[in-house]
Amino acid sequence: MTLPVEVLLGLYLGLLTGIVPAFVAGSLGFLVRYFTGVTLPGFGVVVLALSIASVQGGLLGLVEPDIAQSPRLLVAVLVVLMLALYAHNQGDKLGAELPRRLSLTSIRQRTLSADVVELVGTMGQVTVRPTGEIRDMEGYPPLSPDLRQSLKGGSWKLPADLPLSELEVRLEERLRTDHDLADVDVTIDERARATIVAAPPSGGLSKRVPEGQRAVSIATLVPTGLARGDDVTVRTADRSIAGTVLSARTEIDGARAEATDGETTDEDGDPTASLADGGEAEADSTPSAKPSTATAGGVGRVTVAVARRDVKALLETETPRLVVRSRGTSREFEAFTLIKRAGYVVRRVTVGSAGVIDDRASATDVTVLAIRRAGSETGGRRHGWVFGPGIERRLDAGDEVFVAGPETPTETFAEAIAR
Repeated sequence: MTLPVEVLLGLYLGLLTGIVPAFVAGSLGFLVRYFTGVTLPGFGVVVLALSIASVQGGLLGLVEPDIAQSPRLLVAVLVVLMLALYAHNQGDKLGAELPRRLSLTSIRQRTLSADVVELVGTMGQVTVRPTGEIRDMEGYPPLSPDLRQSLKGGSWKLPADLPLSELEVRLEERLRTDHDLADVDVTIDERARATIVAAPPSGGLSKRVPEGQRAVSIATLVPTGLARGDDVTVRTADRSIAGTVLSARTEIDGARAEATDGETTDEDGDPTASLADGGEAEADSTPSAKPSTATAGGVGRVTVAVARRDVKALLETETPRLVVRSRGTSREFEAFTLIKRAGYVVRRVTVGSAGVIDDRASATDVTVLAIRRAGSETGGRRHGWVFGPGIERRLDAGDEVFVAGPETPTETFAEAIAR
């Protein structure tokens, strides 16, 4: 045969017998580099590829005297070696670039894209907006049209220096608070677009009545700024009754300003228009969204939770007067003030995968105040803080901790566990 034909036949035979050696060489190159960090020698790749190709050629009946003595064999060997060396090089490169420690925790620690972050002073924030339709959560009634539209048109500003998993948790908490949702699940992508699955509120009034108490609605003069959760005293002709505000509503110049999320009351001004027993009654209407948080003041109606023994006296009074009781100074702010006054600092740190704890510094100077875990204790999601756990408890990668102590040891400790 002519030389061009021999070359073509050699290319054909090389491709036919070189696929398996190339696959084996690429796989071995990847495995050796990934697990040992060492590159497989090229000479070993050549010997391995020729061995596999000769065995495969014998099985295919390609090793014959006329083939062994023709130029096509040399061309076929060169093709096999080039395929094997190329596959080995690509496998070695993949083994060097692929992360060696890949966990679900590291996958969840995704962050936002830089072009969606807004700088406000020295801090970054991001505006999260919903994408697509607001879906109903399985096992719950469908959302009302007003609530669905309110969620779809909403936007929420959150810190931009948090991983997406933490942003999802914070947005879920905010939606539960703002709209009183029974349950909600949020997924946020790198472009700050949120996919929301929500369940409507259930039992709007009755679930807020503490066990053993009853809710009573009265018509009275409502102080400006009164909101749900305020501690009040209702003064009657002969006694004072302590209670907690469940809802309040006033009417100013014919415009209704509500501080509730949708309880039903009569319009005739009856001071005892509604009565609910804690744990036994359900609200008649389902709120679509949470309106303003405080009243505008003036004549209106207030629903308070009181002890059962005080219900009769409250229902019989004709001119009840409402007095708001002081809650005093926030204990949280007092605690931080005392910490700063002692010369200590408080830091919030996420434990890294390679975090190392300095036992001497942590045992003598730094105190772990709280831990929020990301492991099996919380179902893979960081829900709930464990307060005062003690430093002897092991810290795992992905955990969030609040630590306190002198500034230098605390900063050293935070840098060590954040690696």
